[in-house]
Formats: sequence, structure tokens, C-alpha cells
Amino acid sequence: MAAAVKQEPGTMAFPDGKVHNKSGDWSGGKGILPARETLGPLFLMSTTPAFSIVFFHVCTYMNGNFIEFAKLCLANGLFSTIYSIWPSPWDSSVWSMILSFMAFELVLQKYMPGREFKATVTATGNVPIYKANGMQTYVFTLSTLLTLTYFDIIRPALVYDKFGEFLSSMNVFAFAFCFMLLIKGHIAPTNSDSGTNGNIVIDFYWGMELHPRILGWDVKMFTNCRFGMMFWAVGILCFAHKNMELNDGVIQIGMAVNVALQLIYISKFFYWEMGYMNSMDIQHDRAGYYICWGCLVWVPSVYTSHSFYLAGNAPEIGTIKAALIFICGFLCIWINYDSDNQRYIFRQTKGECLIWGKKPSKIVAEYTTASGAIKKNLLLLDGWWKVSRHFHYMPEILASICWSCPAQTSGVVGPYFYSFFLTILLIDRAFRDDDRCRKKYGPYWEKYCNEVPYLIVPFVL
Repeated sequence: MAAAVKQEPGTMAFPDGKVHNKSGDWSGGKGILPARETLGPLFLMSTTPAFSIVFFHVCTYMNGNFIEFAKLCLANGLFSTIYSIWPSPWDSSVWSMILSFMAFELVLQKYMPGREFKATVTATGNVPIYKANGMQTYVFTLSTLLTLTYFDIIRPALVYDKFGEFLSSMNVFAFAFCFMLLIKGHIAPTNSDSGTNGNIVIDFYWGMELHPRILGWDVKMFTNCRFGMMFWAVGILCFAHKNMELNDGVIQIGMAVNVALQLIYISKFFYWEMGYMNSMDIQHDRAGYYICWGCLVWVPSVYTSHSFYLAGNAPEIGTIKAALIFICGFLCIWINYDSDNQRYIFRQTKGECLIWGKKPSKIVAEYTTASGAIKKNLLLLDGWWKVSRHFHYMPEILASICWSCPAQTSGVVGPYFYSFFLTILLIDRAFRDDDRCRKKYGPYWEKYCNEVPYLIVPFVL
């Protein structure tokens, strides 16, 4: 296995006379959020675990009203309040659910049939290889859940009843898991896509390895897809089951619209999973607290929060309003999928395809790997990608608003926090990706930006 080394910057001159990145270390980029070096990660690692519990408590006991929680903190003190509401992380029934689910998904990840998929080359010249079995695993997982529920072998609403203990336990697991990844990155990295930043805080937060594997299992495919995204689907179905229990076996229409839209979105994700394996999350963000804790705790806590809230607080909405919300949400999800799929097909066919009925315009961009090899990529200049450089983020944010809309004005923050968080996340990610591509492609990216001048929203950003 490759030894962990500290990565040093370098420069090289391109034909245009400008100085660009010689080392090939274009794996990262600067976003809009400040304090990424040490203070920012320390702040996030010390606050986000507590926020996941506070968010659960506010949605469960305070109708999603953070103002009430703030009043409670002022009266009793912040730390004593958080301590008093923190659920036990040692509930044996919860650990049984967690470990059973993980084992089930790990077995499917490795043994569910699927074709071999080679992702794009990394900055050091490695080519990650995956088994493309996400959709099969997704369908089998949900079918198993529904079958076990139908025969009364399991009670999915138990996940709702024990969700506080679930999040508390997952915080413990995720911290231990990230610490293990830190040790592994130092003593047994999987390949050359690894190295220390010279700062243990950053090593723990951002991670040591880009594509770590343990006993043949790809870590980020498991944490991001097989646990995080899969639990998103399983979790909201469990919350829907709770909604039915609370309403004499009938699901409320707002809850049904909320869950249906998300299942369409998540189905789209697993259908397109190999496209995701070429995304920034996988190709450029290392396996540390940011990605792994985020997918193990933040995704179950925040991404399902509107469904968790609606399970016990869904207001009654009319059929016409529900239908309009569903149609708008479905349209946003389809546009998000179509834009991602355009780029995916463009890359897989090396530009030999049709987009909106014609052969797409493109830029042939060269870049340099860490070993000094010159390689080429194609930059798409047609379809949705002519509108803006990160157009696909717009329909994704709008879709999240649509599936939160069944809450209407019943909650102050809880039902809509995910959309607020997602907007910040994607804007920051767009700036990070732009900076990374500028380092990677140099003058070719400048030419691309001249052709597609808007980052996300035309005439705005």
C-alpha cells in the first residue's frame, strides 16, 4: 500500500504564459464559507452533533419552533439544556437496528450483481472501479422493508419512536469510524490518493484518503450511498408508517406527497448512481468527518427532517393543492435528472451523442496529473449546461422546497431547514468546484466561463 505523504504545491507554465498547477493537485477548491483551515472544522465538529439532537428535539417536542428552544436555553442554560435532552446512545434495540441495516447493505453492496464501472481518473492517475448495482440494491432494500412490514415481522414506526436514540448512537459510531479512517490513512492508505495536510484537525475533518477501501468495500460508496441515501428512503417510509398509525391506518395526503416526491428523487439517484461516483463528493472530497459523519448522521437527521416533522404534525391540505405541489416537484426532479444525465451521456460517449436534437458543442480541455501525464477532458457547452455552469442545483433546491411545502406554515423552521441548508451547501459547492476546475484546466476553464458566464442562476449568480 502507498505511504501517506504530505502534498506540496507546484506550478507550471502553459502556452498562454500563465502559471498553473504543476503538481496536479487540483483535488480541492475554495468555496464561499470562511475558516476552512482549523477553526471552521473545529467549530463544525463541536456543534453539528449537538445540532442533530437539538433539531430532533425541536421537531418532536416543540412543533419545529426554534424560538421556543432558544427561550428554554435562556432559562436553563445552553449546555444544561442540551445535556437534559440528549437521548441515550446505548439502547440495545437501536444498535440492533443500526448494525443489522449496515450488515444488510454491506452484503448487497458486494454481492448484488452489477456491471463494472470505471470512474474518471484521479489527480494522481488512479481509476476507481465500482460495481454498478445501486438500483438493484435500492429496489431489493425497499421490497424487503415492505415485505417484512406486510407480514408484521417488523414495525417500521419504531424508527420514529427511537429516532433520538438512533441519532445519538450514530454520533458515537460516526466519530469512532472517522477516527479509524484517520489511523488507516496514516498507516495503511489504499493507494496514492492519500496524504496528510500536516494538521491533525484537518486530517480528521477532511480525511486522509480519497478512495479508501476496507476488506474490498469502498468506504464512500457505503457511507454516502448504501447508508446515507438508502436510509433517506427507508427512514421516510418508516415515518410514513408512523403517520398511518397516528391516523387510523390512513396516510395523510400531505405526507404522501412529501414521501412520494422524495422516493422519486432517491430512485433517480440510484438509477444515476454511477454518475454520482463521478461527482465532487466522490472524486474530490476525502473520506473524513465532513463526508462520512455527514452521511452517517447529518443525512438521517436533516435530509429526512421534513418527513419526520410531518409524521406527527402534517396539516390537512386539499387534493388540488397536493396535486399542484406534486406536479411542480416532479418537474423539478425531472429537470435535475435530465441535466445530470446530459452530462453523464456526454462523458460516456466522449461527446458523440445528441443533446436537444443536435450534436453538442464542447471544449477539449487538457490537464496534468500529479505524475506529469497530460490528459484530456471534454467540457459540455450545450443543453442545460449552456444555461449556467451548475444549472442542476436550481431544480434540486426547488424540488426540496416542493416536498417540504405540505407542512405549509405549521412549523417555524423545522420543515424547511433542509432547503435552507441545501441552498448554502450547493452555492458553496459551486464556488469550490469552479475554483477546482480553474486549477485543473487553467486557460481552458477561462474559455469555458466566457462561453457560460453564469455560475448557477442566469443574470443573478
